[in-house]
Formats: sequence, C-alpha cells, structure tokens
Amino acid sequence: MTNTPSVLISDEAVREALREVIDPELGENLVDLGLIYGITIEDGCVIVDLTLTTPNCPLHASLLAAARRAIQLMVPGAEQVLVQLVWEPRWTPDRINPAARQRLGFE
Repeated sequence: MTNTPSVLISDEAVREALREVIDPELGENLVDLGLIYGITIEDGCVIVDLTLTTPNCPLHASLLAAARRAIQLMVPGAEQVLVQLVWEPRWTPDRINPAARQRLGFE
C-alpha cells in the first residue's frame, strides 16, 4: 500500500501561493516577476526552482523562506516543500509578465 496524499496538488495552486510573496525591492510578486523557473509536484512533495533578480540580493534567505512558508500555509497536501535557488538561465526584466511590466514602468 502506498502513502498517497488525499489532496491533489496543482501547479496553479502553488503559483497562487507564490503570488502572495512580494519582492520588497520591486513591490511585485515572485510569479509576475518571472522568478519561478519550475515547479515539481510528486507524492505530496513540492519542489520550486526560484531565482532572484541579482545574485547579490541581500534578501535571498528571507524570500526563499517566505516562498516555502506560503506554500506550506496555502497548498493543502503539500507535506514537504523545498525551494531551491537557481541561477540558470540568468534572470532579466524580459521575464516579467506584461501587467507587472506596466506597473513597474517598463512599458
């Protein structure tokens, strides 16, 4: 008998949780900034590949912790959450979604 979670976790549920995490320097959420590079969901485990706008970001530890906490609190069935910091491909403002680009004055 396998131990399967009673709740199916969706990619969109994880993204919605991550939309609650705001980059304090830019005032936009991690998803709209294009900082989420991947989401893997398997047997109640959620793995998020997250990058930052700059490798020297002084808030990296707090952003990773906030992302992990948001998923744990808002995604039923997420028994384990791992947020991995990745640097490839390098983030650029081109990854920001159109609405956030407008709010930030890029367009």
